[in-house]
Amino acid sequence: MTRVPGRDWRNPSTWHLRTRLVLVAMALLVAICGAVGLFSYASMDLFLTRQLDTQLDQASHRSSEFGRPSSDDSGRRPDPLEARGQGVGTLNARIVDGEVSRAGFLAGDGAVKSLSPSDNKVLLALTPSGVSVDRSLSAGAYRLTAARTPYGDVIVTGLPLAEKQNTLASLVWTMVVVSAGGLVLIGLAGTALIRRTMKPLEQLSEVATNVSRLPLDAGEVALGVRVPTSAAHPGTEVGSVGYALNKMLDNVSNALEARQESEMKVRQFVADASHELRTPLTAIRGYTELMRMTEHFTPDGERSLARVQSQSERMTTLVEDLLLLARLDEGQPLKISDVDLTQLAIETVSDEKVMAPDRIWQLELPDEPVVVRGDATQLHQVLANLLSNARKHTEPGTKVVTGVMRSADGSAVVTVTDNGSGIAPEFIGRVFARFARADASRTNPASNPAAVPADSAVATARVGSGAPARSSSGAVSGSRGGHGTATAAPTSEGTSGLGLSIVQSIVEAHGGTVEVTSRPGRTEFAVRLPAAPPPA
Repeated sequence: MTRVPGRDWRNPSTWHLRTRLVLVAMALLVAICGAVGLFSYASMDLFLTRQLDTQLDQASHRSSEFGRPSSDDSGRRPDPLEARGQGVGTLNARIVDGEVSRAGFLAGDGAVKSLSPSDNKVLLALTPSGVSVDRSLSAGAYRLTAARTPYGDVIVTGLPLAEKQNTLASLVWTMVVVSAGGLVLIGLAGTALIRRTMKPLEQLSEVATNVSRLPLDAGEVALGVRVPTSAAHPGTEVGSVGYALNKMLDNVSNALEARQESEMKVRQFVADASHELRTPLTAIRGYTELMRMTEHFTPDGERSLARVQSQSERMTTLVEDLLLLARLDEGQPLKISDVDLTQLAIETVSDEKVMAPDRIWQLELPDEPVVVRGDATQLHQVLANLLSNARKHTEPGTKVVTGVMRSADGSAVVTVTDNGSGIAPEFIGRVFARFARADASRTNPASNPAAVPADSAVATARVGSGAPARSSSGAVSGSRGGHGTATAAPTSEGTSGLGLSIVQSIVEAHGGTVEVTSRPGRTEFAVRLPAAPPPA
């Protein structure tokens, strides 16, 4: 793209404002120059016309006096063109009894030139009132006047308009050239002046633009950008705006620091509380197991003790999830190694198959292994959480398809798809939020037919181009028992609302993205991991 000199591409709004100001100033100057030009032209035309009328009156008087009858009895009438003082181009004609008896004009060489018959018709149409009029003749444009003499004839006198027209044309060209030059100079000077005047406003715009691009919603934000002191003096209008903007940024910066400090305290509290709760929960589970092995209980006592054990296990899972989120928030480094996503998908689906044989579990994998660099334990938990989520919020008989592929840009895509009833549209936007649970999705649809799954895991199962897919359904070999239960509570107990938050945090820590789309009969979760993880 060709850059226009003087244009500030970083602040197009101020550039447009400056351009509009220059155009408005130029338009105003053009209007002023036009008005001055019209006034000058009209004044000059009036002045030249009056001057020409004065000369015409004098020439008409000379012609009338010179053309009186002679004192002898010959009756000869002198030619008015022979009168002294008649200039080059002067026209004279004598009209007697409605006919032109003699007419002509003085040429440049002093000779008398006759008029054409069409010119005679123009002269005969004049009214002998002494009023001057403009007419076009064969010899050019003339200013004519007709006066009746005491001797009964009419003397027509005319002066050429060429000199007047030439003077007016010179005036027009002079004004055009001078006005154009003045507009150019004033435009350049105005542009420089406006640029200088608008510079503080450009600085304000640049600061506001930079602030608008900062991620202020979460995390530690360094809001160090400010309006320069030169553009933040309260003495001017723009300076007052800059001063107020700096004050606002100071307030926002203080609020962000307070928010960050509060977040850090909350995260530290969650981490400490989760760590401290692990010991009593372990003790409760241990004593529960000990009591079941050493004591004899009634059937009701056995059920109560089993309930205590299941709730302690669920509480332990919640504490472990909170502790993991706290560690992810702290940005702890990943344990990077080569991870085969195809083998990881086979193992995780095998675990879910054992836990929920009433679902239809399928795999769609490429022929070649899809290997990425990442933390194997955390990536296993991502897939386990998505599959557990699909298991908890779909009815028996639902088909869940897990796919792995390599995209064209080299990134790896893991998809989980189910054909359940879908996620409520109003819940899609906050499905990855912590502790986000739709009321209707807190229990498994198998135990609550009216429930609507709120965060069923899904993704479109696709195979990379050029790699044929292989599909397996039913039992999948290679079970790694226990992984599925690490993050899943019993289906009758609902969910904690942390599983998908953990998925998003782990994926983002690997520099990837996770997306969800859902409609009735198809819900889709797609995890995209880059070819190389972000630097630790």
